[in-house]
This record gives sequence, structure tokens and C-alpha cells, in this order.
Amino acid sequence: MATTATTHPNENKTLVDQNKVEKNISSRITKNKVLKWVFFACTMIGLLVLAALLINTLIKGVPYLKPSFFTNFSSSMPQMAGIKGALVGTLWLMITIIPISIILGIGTAIYLEEYAKANAFTNFIKISISNLAGVPSVVFGLLGLTIFVRGMGIGALSLGQSILAAALTMSLLILPVIIVSSQEAIRAVPKSVREASYGLGGNKWQTIYKIVLPAALPGILTGFILALSRALGETAPLILIGIPTILLRLPSSIFDQFQAMPIQIYNWAKMPQEAFQHVASAGIIVLLILLLAMNGLAIFLRNKFSKKY
Repeated sequence: MATTATTHPNENKTLVDQNKVEKNISSRITKNKVLKWVFFACTMIGLLVLAALLINTLIKGVPYLKPSFFTNFSSSMPQMAGIKGALVGTLWLMITIIPISIILGIGTAIYLEEYAKANAFTNFIKISISNLAGVPSVVFGLLGLTIFVRGMGIGALSLGQSILAAALTMSLLILPVIIVSSQEAIRAVPKSVREASYGLGGNKWQTIYKIVLPAALPGILTGFILALSRALGETAPLILIGIPTILLRLPSSIFDQFQAMPIQIYNWAKMPQEAFQHVASAGIIVLLILLLAMNGLAIFLRNKFSKKY
């Protein structure tokens, strides 16, 4: 007598569920592979464009990187044009920006994270600072022109097209980035470290100065130097506050007029003579070297203090 095998309904359901799971996993694996190659293609396109720009800049600019390029002022003749005034003026600008940005940016971050009470007003300030980080640089240029260059109509407060006026304007531009990055670095320090300091008898400021700031220093320094790199490459604010494109003398104080490398490069790039495009490329190479040096310093300091603390 023949017997027929019967399949339990639960077994059929289990098989169907397994097939669905296998199809779902297969679909996800396929999507993952496709998206992986899409992201890889996007990365390669960006790198190829960057490489093309760098190669083109190097081919045009390297022949003009002669000793005379660093010792001559700007000139109406390409073969005589140099970057001496712009390079020295940019160094003056950086030296002036650094103390202003450090004091205001890190001080604000310490107050907001360690001293300010958590209320609606403090939250409004934090949100406003975060939003200011995305404001176009031309807006800060207009603000600097109104407040620092023209002094709001009061002659005694007018700084003119001086290094100090440009440094204050550029400091306003990068302060939101410095404040936000410093806040995140301070916030990342564990509360247990603070509590240990209080338990050993340390007061609020001693805990901040000797415990919190050293631990947060790598993040603070990285954010600060990257923000300073942004200020070094900005052109729009300097154009708006009227920084001269040609100045045949070096500044001797922060109240003197000066040249800046972004303005100088912009002026060369818009010249009709083709030779000036090569001179502009040489200026771009010098600016890139300066930026890479600053970013390298940021990485070195971050690694150094990360190991120490």
C-alpha cells in the first residue's frame, strides 16, 4: 500500500521566508557593489580634476619661481613682476589674525561650554554662531567695510585699508568655525576628568586651564589652523574693504596699507597678457605651499598633543 508524503504548512512558510531573505540579501549586495563603484567614480573624478589643475598650474608657474620672483614687487611687465609685497603683507595679516582669533574664539567656546547656563538665550547664541559659519564671505567683507574701514562715519574709529582692519574682518569670517570646533573639542572631554579635578580640590578655572584645555587642545588647534587656512585664501572680503592691488612698499606696522597674495593673484589672473597667467600660476604655487605647510602643522600638533594627553 503506497503512502504519500505530506508537507507541513509551517515548513512551506519557512521556505518562502528563506527565499525572500536570500533575495533581499542578494539585492542589497548588488546595490552595495553598484554604489561602491559610483562613489569610487565620484572620488576619481574629483581627484582627476584636482590633478589636472595642479599639473596645469605647475607647468605654467614653475618656470617663474626664480629668486627675483620673491624679491621684486608687482610690476606692469610680467618678467619683472614679483610677489615680495604680497607675501610679506600676507604674513603680517596672519600674525595679526592669530591673537585676535585665539582670544575671541577660544574664549567664547570656553564661556559657552563651561560657564553659560543652559537656557533659551544660550541656545540661540549657539545656533546663531553655527549659522554664521555658512554665511558667504562677501557678507563679512561688507561688515568689515562698514565697521572697520569707514568706522560707521566716525573718523576716529576708521582704520582705512590697514592690516588691522583686514585682520578684524577676516577674524569675523573664521570666528564661527573656531568657536564651533573648540566647543566640540571641549565637549568631548569626559565629565569624569572634571569631577576628578574637583575631587582633588581644584576650582573651576584650574580645572579648565590645567585639565580641560590640554585635553581639548588637539581639536582646538586643528580647527583653528584650518580656519586660518580659509582666511588666507579668501579674496572677496579683501576686495570689498579696498586692499590695494599694487603697493611698492612694505608695511611697518598693523596700521599701514598692505598687499595680500589672493588679491595679487586675482589681479594677475585678470590681466590680458598671457604671460601674467603664468605669473599668477607661480603665485598660486606659493600660496598652496603656504597652505599645505599650515595644514601639515595642524596634523603635527594634533598628533603630538593626542599622544601626550
